[in-house]
Amino acid sequence: MDNIMTKVVVITGASSGIGVAAALKFHQQGYNVVLAGRNEARLNALASTLANTIIWAGDLTQSTAGETLVNFTIANFGRLDVLINCAGVIHRATALDTTDTQWIETMAVNLNAPFYLSRAAIPHMKEAGGTILNIASDWGLKGGALAAAYCASKGGLVLLTKAMAIDHAKDKIRINAICPGDVDTPMLKIESEQRGIDYKAAMIDNNADSLTGRITQPDEVAALCLYLASDCAAQITGTAISIDGGNTA
Repeated sequence: MDNIMTKVVVITGASSGIGVAAALKFHQQGYNVVLAGRNEARLNALASTLANTIIWAGDLTQSTAGETLVNFTIANFGRLDVLINCAGVIHRATALDTTDTQWIETMAVNLNAPFYLSRAAIPHMKEAGGTILNIASDWGLKGGALAAAYCASKGGLVLLTKAMAIDHAKDKIRINAICPGDVDTPMLKIESEQRGIDYKAAMIDNNADSLTGRITQPDEVAALCLYLASDCAAQITGTAISIDGGNTA
């Protein structure tokens, strides 16, 4: 773990869904990987299968947690090259039905935590450059029914991405948002349960919404992350890239 020449990626929300897929994809490409999230047991289970991988378990919605995680990464690996803000939460409700607790939690997880982490990571990326990827949503680009807090948080994340990209392009830091549509993850199952819809029925509806006839798989989002972190994407920054089977078209 003391090889400072190997690139390092920090992935939040790394205990399920897109986070797990991203961890596997970056590990396969030889990155040192820091898995971050709240579920320590699941993080440990994943880390046990991957070499040069460590975990950080904690609540990233606290303003000091961003610096703590980044300092932990530097202490263990000596550098930070890629930050993927992947953790997310959704409460399916209109503005009228969204409670204060749901609103605050949604903003804390989906918007505050990426801000805190990006703010902590940027100083460590300035010398050698780096990449920040924020997993937003197609509902950060357009409205969605029964998701007032979620849409607001993801729309905020898209514009935070663009603002940071403008500010830090001179520092050789590229910052982009990835905007998936429905993805076959545990969050999608939770969302179906909140709406009182059978998951299999929800999948049929979600597949029908896509021009390709199916929803996106976590590995496909992870592959886009890997591309955007690579030198092949050297001229891509400040963008919000949809990966939704053409749904937003």
